[in-house]
Amino acid sequence: MNTAAVQAMLDALAAIGADPPGITRHAFDDRENAAHDLAIGHARRLGLEITRDAAANLYLTWPGADRAAPRTLLGSHFDTVRHGGNFDGAAGVVAALAAVSTLRAEGFVPRADVTIAAFRCEEAVWFGLGLIGSRAALGILPPEALDRRRADTGLTLAQHIARCGGDPKAITPGARLLPPGPIRCFLEAHIEQAPSLLEAGAPIGICTGIPGNIRHAAIRITGADAHVGLPRRFRHDAALAGADIFTALDAMWAEEDAAGRAMAVTIGRFHTDTAKHEITVVAGDFTFSIDLRAYDAAHLAELERRFHDILATTAARRGVTIDLGPRNAAPLGPCDPALQAALAAAAARAGIATLPLGSPASHDAANFAAQGIPTGLLLVRNANGSHNPHEAMDTADLMAAAATFAEFLRETA
Repeated sequence: MNTAAVQAMLDALAAIGADPPGITRHAFDDRENAAHDLAIGHARRLGLEITRDAAANLYLTWPGADRAAPRTLLGSHFDTVRHGGNFDGAAGVVAALAAVSTLRAEGFVPRADVTIAAFRCEEAVWFGLGLIGSRAALGILPPEALDRRRADTGLTLAQHIARCGGDPKAITPGARLLPPGPIRCFLEAHIEQAPSLLEAGAPIGICTGIPGNIRHAAIRITGADAHVGLPRRFRHDAALAGADIFTALDAMWAEEDAAGRAMAVTIGRFHTDTAKHEITVVAGDFTFSIDLRAYDAAHLAELERRFHDILATTAARRGVTIDLGPRNAAPLGPCDPALQAALAAAAARAGIATLPLGSPASHDAANFAAQGIPTGLLLVRNANGSHNPHEAMDTADLMAAAATFAEFLRETA
């Protein structure tokens, strides 16, 4: 795939997901299926083997000379958040296809299989749990996840998997769904989610690590509804309790920043019940979400402890109760030092400038790293972050990632 072919595939993916003002490719649904079909069309033209697993993940394999040798696995995902951008996830699958296309055109024959994976449902917005496809592939999907319901359809994850041709009954803890045989390494390309590469003038970054996270999707604060004239000392104001928590978490983040300890905290949902609460009612209940992330397990655990302290202090001060609801976690993803060096060397041979860079976001790659599989991640320059309609990756930068993968595979596959 040359630049024109890559651009045509990106344009086709945008058409599949078109949902003004942005792009929506729903997980385990027609648009994600259509993106998989688009990849399958390219794979057939490249003569790749096409398989799916019980979670409806897609695998496109370029057979190597020694089919028993440890394979190189590359990939990412096609689903998006609602009204997101076109490149988050999809760019990684396209880069892998472009790298294999380049090498096949040269007549290169890999020593071992090279497999491109398109994992299902990386985004947590669909079922309240992220990285679902890669978790299932690695045999680490929590069993209760299959009963989670997609908010917009009301169907369970198991039902959605079955509708996409998968077999939810075969998804069990400890049972890997990946193509059989050993894996030499896992590689992913993903757009950058902060403008560090734009600032540095480098097209790609060599990721040094992926943060782990703790998430609660619906934390509920319960106080007491009351008249707006009620004096402050009598109030059990759930909304003000939420504001206190938000302020305390931001102060904690500022303190961590000042000490040079990388972390992030995000409250994505923050609301009263608009069907119930009015301008003349003190809010007796309030709901918010939290995503707390850091690059070190001990640091993340300490941040979670401090978060619980903030909740307890606020509950006592405001006279409210706080229900955390379900807790979800994603593992830390340490990027393999040898792979970091090899990817940097491959980029250098191709004349591509790179920057060592931590990823601020979770990725499918983190699951592989947490399972002890050597993992590497390329970050592609992108001006406006991700999870919004304004993702701004240049195709030329994606081609730099593809060229780096091709050079790496030329030396090692």
